[in-house]
Amino acid sequence: DPLPDQVGNVDLQREERARDVLVQLGFQETINYSLTTPEAESAFLEKGVEHVTLLNPISSERSVMRRSVLASVLEIVASNLRHTDDVRVFEIGKVYEPHSGHQLPDEQRRLTIAMTGSREIEHWDDSNKKKTPLDFFDLKGVIEALVEDLHLAKVSYRPSGCEHLHPGRSADLILGKESVGSFGQLHPGIQDEKKFGTRAILVADLDLEKILPKIPFRHAYQTVSRFEVAKRDIAILVDENISAEEVANAIQTAGGKLLKEATLFDLYRGESIEAGKKSLAYALTYQSPEKTLTEKEIEKAHKKVEGYLKHQLKAKIRGKE
Repeated sequence: DPLPDQVGNVDLQREERARDVLVQLGFQETINYSLTTPEAESAFLEKGVEHVTLLNPISSERSVMRRSVLASVLEIVASNLRHTDDVRVFEIGKVYEPHSGHQLPDEQRRLTIAMTGSREIEHWDDSNKKKTPLDFFDLKGVIEALVEDLHLAKVSYRPSGCEHLHPGRSADLILGKESVGSFGQLHPGIQDEKKFGTRAILVADLDLEKILPKIPFRHAYQTVSRFEVAKRDIAILVDENISAEEVANAIQTAGGKLLKEATLFDLYRGESIEAGKKSLAYALTYQSPEKTLTEKEIEKAHKKVEGYLKHQLKAKIRGKE
C-alpha cells in the first residue's frame, strides 16, 4: 500500500517559529517544573485563585500545579544572577486551571520572557566604559521583533494595569481589540521581595493560545522598489492625551501607498510648548514602486499628510502655523 500523505502540525510549527525568533534574538530556552506552591506564585496571581492540588505530593515545594510560568522563570533568573550579570531567557509552558465540573484542568500555553543586564555585548576593551542597562524599550523591541516575524496584524499597545509590573514602565500587547498579554519592568515591591536589588528585571507574559491562531497561514511580500526615496520631516503640536502611535497611524493613512515609513525621532515638552500639549517630530519616507517621484508629487503627498493631521487630530504644524 502507498504511504499516506504527510500531514503537518500547523499549531506546533507556529509554536516552534516563536521559539526560533527568540533564540535568534539571543535568548535561551528554559524548562521548569509544572509543580510548585501557591506561595511561590502569589505575587503574580489574583487573590483567591485556586490551584490543582496533588493528593500525594513528592515534596512540600511541589504541592500544586502551576498557574504562572513567570514565577517559574524568575526562579531561573535569580539562580543565574548568582553567576552572571546578564540573563536573557524564555519559556513556552503550560499553566493548569481547575475546570469546574471536570476532573482534569484546562491546560493553557504561555510564552514568558525575562531579561536583565546591559545592552552592550561584553568586550575585552570595555573595562573603562560605562555599560547601559537594559530598560523597558529593549523588551518592547523584542516584542515588536516577535510580532513582525510572526506577521501578526492589527497590533497596538496600551498602558498596562498589571499589578506585578512597574506602573509607567509596562504595556499590554493588543491584537485587534483583544489583550494577549503584558510586558514591562517588574514592580519594585516584587523586586525587593525576590531580592533582585535595584537592577531592572524586564518580563513579558503572553497568552500563546490567543496568539498562535492569529498567525497567518500565508503572508504577502512586497517587491523592493528600485526607485529613489524622498525624505521629509514633520513636527506637530498635539494634545497630551494623543499617543505617538495614533499620530503615526494617521500619517500612514494619509500618506497611502507613497508613504513607506514614518519614524518618530523627537518628543519635546518645554517652556515654548503650551500646557497640555506636546511636540512630536517624524521622519517620513516617500517612494513609488513604479517611478521616481517628482518634487511636485512629493509636496502634494506631504501636504495631504499635514492636512489630515490638522483635520483628524486638531494638530498644529510647527514652523507653518
